[in-house]
Amino acid sequence: MPKLVLKFGNSVLREATVGSQEVSIGRSPDNAIVIDNPAISHYHARVFNEQGRLMLEDFGSLNGTFVNGQRVKMVTLNPGDSIGVGKHTILVTDSHDPAALPSGNGPAKAAAPKINETVMLDTKERREFLERVAATGESAQVAPARLKVATLVVRKGRTSQKEFMLSDKLTVIGKSGMATVKLTGWFAPKVAAQINRREDQSYYVGPADKVPSVNGQVIQHAVKLSPGDIIAVAGVELEFVYRD
Repeated sequence: MPKLVLKFGNSVLREATVGSQEVSIGRSPDNAIVIDNPAISHYHARVFNEQGRLMLEDFGSLNGTFVNGQRVKMVTLNPGDSIGVGKHTILVTDSHDPAALPSGNGPAKAAAPKINETVMLDTKERREFLERVAATGESAQVAPARLKVATLVVRKGRTSQKEFMLSDKLTVIGKSGMATVKLTGWFAPKVAAQINRREDQSYYVGPADKVPSVNGQVIQHAVKLSPGDIIAVAGVELEFVYRD
């Protein structure tokens, strides 16, 4: 039977088995998997069985749901898949197979397949299912050529890791506990700069405690980012890219 393992960093916070009842995910306490974090919507997503297939559906959450690094609306899940919600990870495993949990040392898992390549339902169930898929729009089908994840790659300076996925609407660069891009220098400011994702899915970087530069040009107000742009602030250099 499929099992969901909620993790934050290397810590396992909760496990939930997906049986005949769906497993809801969100900030509200009446969810099966509760994640008390402002980046998580009250009712963020759900995982459920559909005619022998394990499915995930995003409820239109503000910051999105990611499967193997790609933002999804509705998609088939398989053992070994990694679901990203905010800064938390939910691993999909088979409760009968302890070895199904990925070690983190192996090759990256391929992106989840398209719905129409995997789901075969009887007439009534298939029609109802496809109606739900249609309601979510084309983005319900995970197409690697169209869905890319905005990422900051560290080119210079001291940070907690080498790459940062921009999965939230607001990305803080600094030493603050709420920062996504963690600066580790001794004199690093709490909030050096911030990046906002707008409704059209474009990204803008702007000043905070420090004034950043983009491609060597100091900016005094929010500037739209393009792939390949280099952000320099508080002793670090970050390249803005999109990952498949």
